[in-house]
This record gives sequence, C-alpha cells and structure tokens, in this order.
Amino acid sequence: MKLKGRNKVSPDFSMSSMTDIVFLLLIFFMLTANSPNALDLLLPKAKGKSTNTQNVSVSINKNLEYFVDNQKINGEYIEIELKKALEGKEKPTIILRAEESVAIKEAVNVMDIANRNNYKVILAVRPN
Repeated sequence: MKLKGRNKVSPDFSMSSMTDIVFLLLIFFMLTANSPNALDLLLPKAKGKSTNTQNVSVSINKNLEYFVDNQKINGEYIEIELKKALEGKEKPTIILRAEESVAIKEAVNVMDIANRNNYKVILAVRPN
C-alpha cells in the first residue's frame, strides 16, 4: 500500500510577491508624504477655490515667527526678503499662510507690504 502523496511540498520561498508589496507601499508613501507646506499651521476655514500659482509663500505661526518659503526670518526684514525673492518676476504673487490664532494686524502688515510693492496676495485657508 502506497501512503505517500504524489505532490511534494517545496520549502522554497519566492521573494517576487514581497518585492511587489514593498514597491507598492513605497509608491503610496511617496504620493502621500509630498506636502506643499512643511510648516504645521492651522489655517482659518473658508469657502473658495484653490490656486496653484505661487511665487513666494509667507507663513506666520502662532508665536509670530515669519517664514518666507519655509525659511525663518525676522519680522522686521520681511519686506527686504520679499523684494529679493520676487525680483524679476512677471506677476509677483505672495501666498499668505497666517495661522488661525494670529492677530489680523500681522496679516495686514504683509498685505500692506504687498500693496506698496504692487504684489498680488492670496490668503491661504482650510477648505470648509
């Protein structure tokens, strides 16, 4: 009487399926980790359309620290930094990211600088 089966179990492990999973996870994390704003700001809510036209980003956090394109600068020198960053641009545009708890006078200060230098200002908000 023959009790052995015809099919032999192979103890070999194939890495191809594991490689596919790791590759798909890599693509997923690359797509989800790409954030345009590296600063963690809680923006105010509003309804409106979003735009991708941007020359310079100005961010103000709750500690009243100013950032021009994610580089921390002194608030006194913001106009000088903006002039350097927007020099030679055809339609100079500033996207203003002021945290929700920041006093409106800080945002108005940046808007006043933009008005004096004929820069367009876009206020960034959270979608409602």
